[in-house]
Amino acid sequence: MTFASKNIINTYSSLFEGLDSFTRLELIEYFSKSLKKEKITKKKAFFKSFGAFPEGKSAEGINEEIKVSRIFRNKDLKF
Repeated sequence: MTFASKNIINTYSSLFEGLDSFTRLELIEYFSKSLKKEKITKKKAFFKSFGAFPEGKSAEGINEEIKVSRIFRNKDLKF
């Protein structure tokens, strides 16, 4: 754990000491849920990155579609 992380933990723990027990339990629950949600979200985002192209099209078909959709302009460049 880095020095900055330890300092952050100490600062927040001193803030939490002034709270009642119910509020501290609510904070613990909130932090637990956010950790679970973060883990699930990262995992979903990773697997969602695969299969970005629609199913049923071959690689050659996708390449051809990309090539056909290209638009070129002839523009004189003045130097």
